[in-house]
Amino acid sequence: MRCVIARYPFDLTKSGVLDSMKGVTPEPVIGESVTIGRRRYPVKQVGEVVTRQDRRDFSGGEVTRAMARLGFTCHPAPGAEPASPAPAATPVEAASALLGGTVGTPQEL
Repeated sequence: MRCVIARYPFDLTKSGVLDSMKGVTPEPVIGESVTIGRRRYPVKQVGEVVTRQDRRDFSGGEVTRAMARLGFTCHPAPGAEPASPAPAATPVEAASALLGGTVGTPQEL
């Protein structure tokens, strides 16, 4: 598969990535990561090994997109999961907010 990382084209294959990462010890995962084989690597480490470029030359998103297209499982940064949505306002609270009033319970007003 042809992809562009740090403005340079690369022809990557799943087997080629597996061979490149063979014997590489994973660094501690702090941000985005990708599972290759049975190990979980930071995407910047994978990008550096596969492209032989400095990690500062490319973004984690570029490597994540390439690895996902090759069929590897990519993981977001720990704690980056979306938070639960805020509870919905009641109709009275929504109307009060639209009219410029303060939102609160009658005891607070």
